[in-house]
Amino acid sequence: MSVVKINVLTVPAEQREVLEQRFAARAGAVESSDGFEWFELLRPVEGTDTYLVYTRWRSEEDFQAWMEGPMKAAHQRGGEDAPQQKPAASGSTLWSFEVVQQTGPKKS
Repeated sequence: MSVVKINVLTVPAEQREVLEQRFAARAGAVESSDGFEWFELLRPVEGTDTYLVYTRWRSEEDFQAWMEGPMKAAHQRGGEDAPQQKPAASGSTLWSFEVVQQTGPKKS
């Protein structure tokens, strides 16, 4: 069964737009990564400053390969002339789950 990784990001109100713009402008390398199944960026609606970045992978090995390859490369600085961007999130925690049951809408 698949594995789910949820990156829990603490994002101050003044950084929400920045975070969402950065995700919208991302290179898209995750979509073409071997074993990638799904991505969602979840915005908090009320009572929290926590965003959830949901990804689903065919296996833990596929996720780790992405972390050590495309993700690592995408997050490294591009050299001395690259603009230094302040992180939009003030904190981050990674939650990991195995999918043990799943269902979708019934077809009529």
